[in-house]
Amino acid sequence: MHELNAIIIIAYRDVLKLMRDRGRILISLIFPLIFIGVLGGSLQSNLSSGVGFDFLTFTFWGVIGQTLFSSTASGVISLIADRETDFAQEIFISPISRYSIIIGKILGESLVSMVQLIGIIVFGFILQIPMTIPQLISMLPFFLIICLLGGAFGVLVLANLSDQRSANQVFPFIIFPQFFLAGVFNPIHVLPFYLDILSKITPMRYAIDLIRGIYYAGKPEYAKTVLEPVAFNLTVIGIMFIVFVALGTFLFVKKERNR
Repeated sequence: MHELNAIIIIAYRDVLKLMRDRGRILISLIFPLIFIGVLGGSLQSNLSSGVGFDFLTFTFWGVIGQTLFSSTASGVISLIADRETDFAQEIFISPISRYSIIIGKILGESLVSMVQLIGIIVFGFILQIPMTIPQLISMLPFFLIICLLGGAFGVLVLANLSDQRSANQVFPFIIFPQFFLAGVFNPIHVLPFYLDILSKITPMRYAIDLIRGIYYAGKPEYAKTVLEPVAFNLTVIGIMFIVFVALGTFLFVKKERNR
């Protein structure tokens, strides 16, 4: 019960920090909206007639997957900076398990990403993206799964970084190439063999393909927009989550014990 309370408090703190930081909320919405409105809109006008599906809708769901994944991952990595701040210092010297810190951080940043998702969904309705409230509710478990994968990926990256400066330098280098290798903005059914290999080891690919697979299920555009069956993506995500959390937490705890 003591560890469970710690997990809940850490998760609650992350959500509370978001609610108090209007600048972060604004920034977290600006980039997805730019990607959807500007990039998705321009591709829509130039390519939709040739590819056989609505490019704006395709980009919208890609950006949702990318946002949930990368927002949760970057939030978990921020634990490096938290280690040097007041409240987080108390967490690290308190008699709670480092595993509880990691679980609480993943849960908290997953909830933060879900809150940020609300603004993107509202923007999607403004753009008249075909979707319904019941459909979105049915997709909530899959949104959470993507968040958990992003959090697990963040744990693995976190375990191999020593300070905030390293995180600021390394994380963009790790995350931005995934935007294109995962097909956030572009179909990736046909890639050169070397890019295909890189794409298949990119965690974000399976998160984005999962959410598109759920959305396009039963639609004529399915074959042109989805790479793998939902069951396959869920299996890969499950394996990655276990490996990332187990290895990342082990390395993180080992590093903390050596501090």
